[in-house]
Amino acid sequence: MLLRRAGWRVKARIWRREGLKVPHKQKKRGRLWLGDGSCVRLKPAHANHVWSYDFVQDRTSDGRAYRTLNILDEFPREASMIRVDRRLNSTDVVDALTDLFIQRGPPRFIRSDNGPEFIAQKVRDWIEPVGAKTAYIEPGSPWESGFCESFNARSRDELLNGEVFYSLWEAQILIERWRKH
Repeated sequence: MLLRRAGWRVKARIWRREGLKVPHKQKKRGRLWLGDGSCVRLKPAHANHVWSYDFVQDRTSDGRAYRTLNILDEFPREASMIRVDRRLNSTDVVDALTDLFIQRGPPRFIRSDNGPEFIAQKVRDWIEPVGAKTAYIEPGSPWESGFCESFNARSRDELLNGEVFYSLWEAQILIERWRKH
């Protein structure tokens, strides 16, 4: 890179001669969304257009599991809410969404995987009358919800793997502080 900036023409054989790994040319990829507005590959166009949500599981220092429900607005790329509790089910999903709908209004689409908490009839029956549509990703295709998966990985790397939570209360406070930051 530095040689190219200096005006040198660098070939792959120079890389090999110096013992460096020659990068492979990558095939161009198409978009992850379609122009027809399909829900599976829907691209967010403005705030409150597409939200996504997913669970992340971890353990406190005593070995007891807790889960976080991460709800994200994909256009401004922000975490709208992270709900933390020992158990989270479809009722908790509806409660969290109700709180956010009151604060921000309903989005046009809510993207999620096909987990039992998200495909539950209770959640679907609640989402449709408020004007939002569900957009489920294909099973085994986490890249269709790339922002959510990226956020989950970042929260695990930056927070969950680096902190020891001694209680659920401590986890709730520190995770909310991290979300706001």
